[in-house]
Amino acid sequence: MARHSILDILNDTLRKETLEKVRVMQFPAGQVLFSAGQNCQGLPLVLGGRIKVQMTGVSGHSIVLYRMEADDICTLSIGCLMTGRAYRAEAVVEEGAEAVMIPRGVFDRLMDQSAGFRLGIMESYGRRLDDLMLLVEEVAFRRMDQRLEEWLLGRAARGAVVITHQELAVELGTAREVVSRLLKELERRNMVRLSRGRIEVTGLLDRQHRAR
Repeated sequence: MARHSILDILNDTLRKETLEKVRVMQFPAGQVLFSAGQNCQGLPLVLGGRIKVQMTGVSGHSIVLYRMEADDICTLSIGCLMTGRAYRAEAVVEEGAEAVMIPRGVFDRLMDQSAGFRLGIMESYGRRLDDLMLLVEEVAFRRMDQRLEEWLLGRAARGAVVITHQELAVELGTAREVVSRLLKELERRNMVRLSRGRIEVTGLLDRQHRAR
């Protein structure tokens, strides 16, 4: 049986009727759940695994908007369902995921008949909107070298990050060439050590510890 906090909000009748119309689906790593320009068929509720939602601009550069894990709701799908517009980004499975899809008709009924469901959806949408506003602020107003160092430090508890330059560029919303240039400069300053698909950040960590 699908277990998700937004379903637990429903009264017994609505929950039973909803569970009869959805099924648990398994998605392997690398599978694309939806693409830009595709119409939204329903609301995905993530039960496990990890899914990233990313947008690609006309320049060809991509940026990760957000990630979904257990008990998350797809914010982009909420917007598409409420406006009737197609997706403007894509969702890709990073770690084998499990999810259920609430069909559009069921979503509309739950929004109409369950105040708790409606509030839960809007709260989820609001929280994600706050996160996206912070992302916009970072991209628009912070220097890329500062964002790169902060990203690396936030994910290098053991002194290294396993990631390619292209993947890192997508995380930061910039070009691979920019990331490579900044990493080379950090390496020149002995802040990082670069190898294929791996970035050792012991120099950055040492500097961070000295600053405390």
